[in-house]
Amino acid sequence: MTVTRFAPSPTGYLHIGNLRTALFNYLIARKTGGQFILRLDDTDQERSKQEYVDGIKTDLEWLGLEWDRVERQSERLERYAEMADMLRAEGRFYECFESPTELDLKRKKQLNMGKPPVYDRAALALDAAAREELRKDRNGYWRFRLDLERIEWTDGILGDVSIDAASVSDPVLIRADGQVLYTFASSVDDMDMGVTDIVRGSDHVTNTATQVQIIRAMGGTPPAFAHHSLLTGPQGEALSKRLGTLSLRDLRAQGVERMALLSLLARLGSSQPVELRADLDQIAEGFDLNHFGAAPTKFDAEDLWPLTRAHVQGLPVTHAEVAAKLAELGVPAEIAPAFWEVARANITRLEDVGDWWALCRDGATPLVDPEDAEFVAQALTMLPPPPYGPSAWADWTAAVKEATGRKGKGLFMPLRKALTGRGNGPDMSALMPLLQKAPQAPAA
Repeated sequence: MTVTRFAPSPTGYLHIGNLRTALFNYLIARKTGGQFILRLDDTDQERSKQEYVDGIKTDLEWLGLEWDRVERQSERLERYAEMADMLRAEGRFYECFESPTELDLKRKKQLNMGKPPVYDRAALALDAAAREELRKDRNGYWRFRLDLERIEWTDGILGDVSIDAASVSDPVLIRADGQVLYTFASSVDDMDMGVTDIVRGSDHVTNTATQVQIIRAMGGTPPAFAHHSLLTGPQGEALSKRLGTLSLRDLRAQGVERMALLSLLARLGSSQPVELRADLDQIAEGFDLNHFGAAPTKFDAEDLWPLTRAHVQGLPVTHAEVAAKLAELGVPAEIAPAFWEVARANITRLEDVGDWWALCRDGATPLVDPEDAEFVAQALTMLPPPPYGPSAWADWTAAVKEATGRKGKGLFMPLRKALTGRGNGPDMSALMPLLQKAPQAPAA
């Protein structure tokens, strides 16, 4: 069975970059009838907060990305300790004592000598007495000793990848304060949970190389990996500086529709055109990692609005969200279908329908150009009170035309502005029967 996972750290709210990773892993599981695991990387107890856990779940539920089970790394600390002891016994974990300042000096020295800034494994030369002496004034941290060979895999997006382990520092897997770091905890989890496929950002390629060796050292089989491109801003700028404004909760609050978001991110960076889909089944049906490339992918939040508009305008009045919104606004059930038919073609967000109902319910303050003031005043004296029938607009404009001699745009536009307070909108013959109040005559 295909098993994928999404492993966010609950130290903040989900943003666009997180969603891309979650969606890809979800779609792979959905398409194959597999399992999708939500795994919370919450070993950092100081920064991990329950409000972020709740926020992550709320965002995924809103998007419809349902998980088969939840795992929390903070509940698996004993398992990590067990595997760490095994790797120590096999000589794959070794204790180090250099401070960040000492490591920085080593890196600078190596760079000045034209060498790659790779940890020199000095800690391996320490005997038991030397380590005991160092422990008196500092805590040790633990690195995984890599086999100095080429690490190779066939990536689902990048193709054949080969990394020389000699060019990579032995990764720190347990900090001096005892915190288990992502690379180790994730490797243990992926092995224990039978994860078969992992899709994540291309900034994790080096992590993948080390995790392949870690999983093999623990007796497991590495999953299949695929690394998608990183998102940039519309001008190619680093998106990381803007992620605070691109959280899913903020986009949702702005009125972005979930299918707009999912439809865009399921195709962005691929050779396939972005197309609005009705549901996740349609998105999964056309999803294929082979269509994605390695080049950085530009993301522009403005692209979400045409998709949101198309989605909202395509909803029937019977749709649960539409029905709920119209009921919330107090639109009478008997006119709700006609009102939605008129309003939906003129909105981008579902929330925008409230402006049109306010117009229908309360009437408008006439918008009158100075040169039309006398004409509008005369026309409004000829306007009968509501309710208005299906032919009200045609009857009124015909009467005004006959009385004033105006015609064409010079007739219809001033009258539209007088009735609605705006210069564009629905077909007036459809809108006018919905008006509950006539506009007030403009002040002289």
